[in-house]
Amino acid sequence: MFRIRKIQDFILSVNKGAMKQVQEILRTQFDEIKEQDIQRFFDQLLNPSQYRFEPHLFVADNLKGKVIGFAYLSYFKDLNFCFLDYLAAGKFQISRGIGGALYQRVRHEAKSLGAVGLFYECLADDPRVYTDQRILRQNKSRLKFYERYGAFPIINSLHKKPLVIDKDIPPYIVFDGLGRDVFLMREKVRSVVRVILTRKYAGLCSSQWTRTVLDSFKDDPVELRPARYIKKQEKIPIDVSVPFDKKIILVVNERHAIHHVKEKGYVETPVRVGTILKELNKTDLFYTIPASNFPANYITAVHDKGFYSYLKKICYHLKLKESIYPYLFPLRNHARKPVDLIDRAGYYCIDTFTPLNRNAFIAAKRAVDCAMSAAQRIAFGHRLAYALIRPPGHHAEQHCFGGFCYFNSAAVAAHYFSRFGKVAILDIDHHHGNGQQDIFYHRDDILTASIHIHPRLDYPLFTGFEDEKGADQGYGYNINVPLPKGIDGGRYRKALKKVLRHIKSFSPIFLIVCLGLDTAKRDPTGTWKLLSHDFFDNGILIGRMNLPTLVIQEGGYNNRVLGVNARFFFQGLWQGAFKP
Repeated sequence: MFRIRKIQDFILSVNKGAMKQVQEILRTQFDEIKEQDIQRFFDQLLNPSQYRFEPHLFVADNLKGKVIGFAYLSYFKDLNFCFLDYLAAGKFQISRGIGGALYQRVRHEAKSLGAVGLFYECLADDPRVYTDQRILRQNKSRLKFYERYGAFPIINSLHKKPLVIDKDIPPYIVFDGLGRDVFLMREKVRSVVRVILTRKYAGLCSSQWTRTVLDSFKDDPVELRPARYIKKQEKIPIDVSVPFDKKIILVVNERHAIHHVKEKGYVETPVRVGTILKELNKTDLFYTIPASNFPANYITAVHDKGFYSYLKKICYHLKLKESIYPYLFPLRNHARKPVDLIDRAGYYCIDTFTPLNRNAFIAAKRAVDCAMSAAQRIAFGHRLAYALIRPPGHHAEQHCFGGFCYFNSAAVAAHYFSRFGKVAILDIDHHHGNGQQDIFYHRDDILTASIHIHPRLDYPLFTGFEDEKGADQGYGYNINVPLPKGIDGGRYRKALKKVLRHIKSFSPIFLIVCLGLDTAKRDPTGTWKLLSHDFFDNGILIGRMNLPTLVIQEGGYNNRVLGVNARFFFQGLWQGAFKP
């Protein structure tokens, strides 16, 4: 079992490890490669602007980080073509379908870039050139493999691989039209070969050799060798579905429905999840995984242990279908806890309308499991993930619950991410993300940012003011953008762009988005006027941050538009993250 994924940075530890393994495959699978060539390969990935092409590295690995194959693709934007430098499986991995999966992913990438086609070099299958039958069989097998995808050598030229020109072994230039019937004009091919020889292999072949190779292309258009190993009907079509590494990992709290408070006015209902899922299923963007169970210490790393223990104990203490609401609050003597569990609810709560019941703890704990399962996939190299959970969590502070929230899933995930580097939390719920602010107010490794209704106008009323910037070493790492009632999408985007600039200057490794859909027009808990296209535009802006991004569901209660707005947001996020 393996996955194919594109490596988009060398900051994540899993990507650093993958790069080292790729280099080792180069050493073991390519006998003639030199250390300086391997170093140049690495430099091309780190400093592509110096080489005037876009490098794209894909690895086949398992979720434990073991790399079993890789492909390296170069995109030359000025001439709009792709060149496949390497396609290799690790030792003892040849027959496991790795090469086919990597090549399909490379073809998809080339097509998504709009390239005219894919070029690469293959050693000849001509017995007049190779007398070694073992090498000849390998070359035939390789060209047969590519023929299955409609890729054929360009014939009638003297092109020779610059790295071995002293050996006078003529490789073929193979062309894959990516499922299209393409006529390759001579000048186009000459331009492509010139770029390969002068940019890819700069300094490795003389200008005289380059001219000799270019002059050898006489046909116009150039000719491709007819199929030698397969029949036309056996060709493998290009895969047009969304590749796995571009999918948004989706983790759903399957136990959310047990937390169903049927009292009048309680808008945080189970129908919200189904409404969103119905719309997400209309796209091909998501890949659903089950949630794993995580130990309590992930939660108590950000929440007070006494608070965690109380919540667990009181919920198991209550009868099924019984709900209690906090009604006493320790304003005068916060140091003395009430003895009775029910009386103690106000000690750990910030409002009077968030109930405790038999299933609140189970559902809240499972919500954290979902967020952590999605976060773990991000840490393992996936680009986008979505934890579709309820109850929400962004109002839960270090010592207390409130606002329908019990555990702060975003804070738990952020603390987990922080072991790898800096983290930014962007809260785009209609209400202030007071939970993250409280938990990380003194830290400088986790930036918290919230765009919300002005706290003088709505919940939570006591936090979310602009001058709350953090404390001690965390000063300057808490950003609040309070806004008035009635704003539209244009005004909101102006604020969002401002916050995204702050996040960019912070240079985080990970981004967590607390997705509140209660910013929509006519939401029963909101006052703003965002429409579906606004959620799409906001998603694009966030996706263009080009960061590994975990989205966690928070508010949003207008079920007539809830699912559509979620779908538009994720379509925008995906487009911003992956479209050129």
